[in-house]
Amino acid sequence: MNRTTRPTCLLLLLFFIVTIGQKANSQGKFSNPQKSITAYTESNGHYKTLLSAFKAADLDKILNEDGPFTVFAPSDQAFGKLSKEIVAQLLQPESKRELQSLLTYHIVAGSLSAATILKAMCRGEGKASFTTVQGEEIIATMKGIDIVLTDNNGNSAIITTADANQCNGVIHEIDSVILPGKI
Repeated sequence: MNRTTRPTCLLLLLFFIVTIGQKANSQGKFSNPQKSITAYTESNGHYKTLLSAFKAADLDKILNEDGPFTVFAPSDQAFGKLSKEIVAQLLQPESKRELQSLLTYHIVAGSLSAATILKAMCRGEGKASFTTVQGEEIIATMKGIDIVLTDNNGNSAIITTADANQCNGVIHEIDSVILPGKI
């Protein structure tokens, strides 16, 4: 890492933490260490589709107890970018394996805060990769002050709200559904 990269990374890290913290507080999305990831998605009005998908894929019980996990959680608005037909098809019992693959591509084992993701990007000179529970990688980069996740197909999602800490991990809301190479 050259002499200017380290101070730049540290400034970006500090700015990002302050900006995201203010955004989360202004939207009323607080961490709740007493709630699980599943309980948080149930109580938060932005994740109805995600919660239905967790239940259809039999992941709701795992995300209610085990952990820690980092969930890059597509909001209902993010799922709205997919066609209604695709979402309806994924929620069908015969599509359970595809749905599990899609959802586990949004989950990383361990608890990764936004600061941890940024530190990894600083060490990687602006880029970090994380292996999902599904087994494939997602790439994190910066675009302005936003952390951008890119899937194997080149699709990207922006973390819009970070660090909703729960008893079994952390949730980062994203603005698009990312797709594994194979579903």
